[in-house]
Amino acid sequence: MTSLHPETIALHGGFRKDPATNSVAVPIYQTASYQFDGAQHAADLFALKELGNIYTRLMNPTHDALEQRITALEGGVAALAVASGQAASTYAILNICQAGDNFVTSTDLYGGTWNLFSHTMKQMGIEARFVDPADPEAFARATDAKTRAWYAETLPNPKLQVFPIAEVAALGRKIGVPLIVDNTAAPIICRPLDHGAAVVMYSTTKYIGGHGTSIGGIVVDGGNFDWAAHAERFPLLTQPDPSYHGAVWTEAVKPLGPIAYILKMRVTLLRDTGAATTPFNAFLHIQGLETLPLRIRAHCENAAKVAAYLFTHPKVARVIHPSVQTGAARARAEKYLKGGMGGLLGFELKGGLAAGRAFIDALELFYHVANIGDARSLAIHPASTTHAQLTAEEQLATGVSEGYVRLSIGIEHIDDILADLEQALEKA
Repeated sequence: MTSLHPETIALHGGFRKDPATNSVAVPIYQTASYQFDGAQHAADLFALKELGNIYTRLMNPTHDALEQRITALEGGVAALAVASGQAASTYAILNICQAGDNFVTSTDLYGGTWNLFSHTMKQMGIEARFVDPADPEAFARATDAKTRAWYAETLPNPKLQVFPIAEVAALGRKIGVPLIVDNTAAPIICRPLDHGAAVVMYSTTKYIGGHGTSIGGIVVDGGNFDWAAHAERFPLLTQPDPSYHGAVWTEAVKPLGPIAYILKMRVTLLRDTGAATTPFNAFLHIQGLETLPLRIRAHCENAAKVAAYLFTHPKVARVIHPSVQTGAARARAEKYLKGGMGGLLGFELKGGLAAGRAFIDALELFYHVANIGDARSLAIHPASTTHAQLTAEEQLATGVSEGYVRLSIGIEHIDDILADLEQALEKA
């Protein structure tokens, strides 16, 4: 049976039973390699005449089950599970960018992604051009013949102002530029591909896994962008690839479907740089995925109640959550987020740096960790951690002050969450 309901897809999408054993739970295929049926079978696999298992750095049946299920949830055509969210962000860009190229990115980014784009990518000869997403036309103005993609976060951490996906994606499609969207903070409640994005990615470490036990990432190919129609902009997909027998990816994959982008990523980037996830981590992310539709509702409900509580607190200068936003920001949230406004929340303490650190140190229920999307409630003070690595100009662009605290609201009872915040605020 087919279903469009995420609660059903999260349990049944892409995998019904193990063909070898009839196991209902996805098995952990803890193997490095796979027996070929013969010389011709091996040749066909390596020549991409047939898809199948070769080596677990490239693919694995447990990985495949996770990839199929998330592909179904996103409405895409294929996916690639990798070792981390950072690997997913890196691969999403490197798959179509090389030295001398550029991409345009929203300024509203997670601090680690900002560093990746502004420093590490620069060292590779790839320029990240940062623009304010409040003005969708800014993406087009920053684009030239060497621009290969636009990049954004649905619910950017830490600004938490929903990105105008459809508006930016439509502008990009007019000039042949795909939009890549990091949807880590908004699984289930937003499907970027439905709004025109070409590629969506996640850190599966966060809400998808949901239990803080394993690191992973995934990139989903929407199959809705015609790379060949803009061949000059995408030479890595439309010109012979010397690393794979001269394959032209947009031509080589035609018998397999519109999966040129994701297949190239698997058989070149993953093959050569090896940011492979493990079968065990993929299994754990599948377990988390099964309850994600239920958990995300609880995260969103609790976060909205925390936002309302903090909004009137005398020690709080500002609350950052879609549920308390107004005007254009609120309109975008209502347009793109369905079933909840997200589990991430930021707020600024009037006492600045000292108050932020005192608040963090006083928490008892909340964990002070560098993570989001756990079933548990988490907190961090970015001015002491990720944003301390940025320049003053970069810190200003991200919108984080010294008194800013980020909360990832868990699924504990709301009374216990509020009680811990109250006692910590008294000491801040």
